[in-house]
Amino acid sequence: KLGRVFTGWVQQSFQSTQAATASQNTCAADDNKATSPVPKDCPVCSYNEWDPLEEVIVGRAENACVPPFSVEVKANTYEKYWGFYQKFGGQSFPKDHLKKAIAEIEEMCNILKREGVLVKRPDPIDWSVKYKTPDFESTGMYAAMPRDILLVVGNEIIEAPMAWRARFFEYRAYRQIIKDYFNCGAKWTTAPKPTMADELYDQDYPIRSVEDRHKLAAQGKFVTTEFEPCFDAADFIRAGRDIFAQRSQVTNYMGIEWMRRHLAPDYRVHIISFKDPNPMHIDATFNIIGPGLVLSNPDRPCHQIELFKKAGWTVVRPPVPLIPDDHPLWMSSKWLSMNVLMLDEKRVMVDANETSIQKMFENLGISTIKVNIRHANSLGGGFHCWTCDIRRRGTLQSYFD
Repeated sequence: KLGRVFTGWVQQSFQSTQAATASQNTCAADDNKATSPVPKDCPVCSYNEWDPLEEVIVGRAENACVPPFSVEVKANTYEKYWGFYQKFGGQSFPKDHLKKAIAEIEEMCNILKREGVLVKRPDPIDWSVKYKTPDFESTGMYAAMPRDILLVVGNEIIEAPMAWRARFFEYRAYRQIIKDYFNCGAKWTTAPKPTMADELYDQDYPIRSVEDRHKLAAQGKFVTTEFEPCFDAADFIRAGRDIFAQRSQVTNYMGIEWMRRHLAPDYRVHIISFKDPNPMHIDATFNIIGPGLVLSNPDRPCHQIELFKKAGWTVVRPPVPLIPDDHPLWMSSKWLSMNVLMLDEKRVMVDANETSIQKMFENLGISTIKVNIRHANSLGGGFHCWTCDIRRRGTLQSYFD
């Protein structure tokens, strides 16, 4: 029933078409031999956010640069930080802060390894190099958030096209890892790369206050247009055969429709929306942490939440974050406290400083693995953002039928 209701709702928003033909899984043996089926021991296999985690990519803060203050960056950041972007765009994030963030993520990797998880890292790249395409020029940003650019669905790795010009070439940091996975049998798909021409952005997007943002979001107006498909992978969250997506400042309906056609008929992509003045990435607003269990941000309620409740799901409202007001969050909100990484249904990696949400998880019967990444949070992500789960021990199931 939920699937039917979602489908009807989505079709009113954006007309769906028949699914594209699914491609056959193949693995190249060598240059002179025909391809063979994907081996059963393919290292890439993940269907949801909570099955036992076995392998993960963790991002890098090294060489991270502040993105130039372009219109799409302005629309995704709060006014109190605009001066920071105008002053430091194209330059390194503050060195001392970055050094602490790097150390935090290294310790996070060590803890994951102690928990039995295989950790892979992207290549370090100089993100300060200026580049130019026929449509724009920019410097890069970082490879800190693999969740933003990579989506694993079964044994397929999907590279998101992205929407920020500063992130156009971010995929380069992950190419060697993905080639290794491909050579071991994984499917590898890159979504159509947008030109990121001026037409992709509303150059006059009117944001001066939170009230402006609320009004525009309520009207379904965003800085990205429907000129061409664009999306960040972090605007999608998986629950087996059902994948939930939001239209945001970085993900448009064309991008969601591309995903729907690409993944059909094995997966169903549903659009959900929130009372959010600055929608960008779903996992600090709506984070699915188990079969029929979801964290739903009380400050950004889901407009379709009753559909989950009627399907028997448990909806948990996480407590107000404890992060102090004076801590810099250049690229995110305090609600990174709910941006957690499930190691399995009964273990969660959570902020060591957020004692309230630790207690919430313990009351749910979930043990907490406490890690401090407070300085890494400033770069725009929590544990879910800083990781991309490559392999979870589980099978494809439907949690809505």
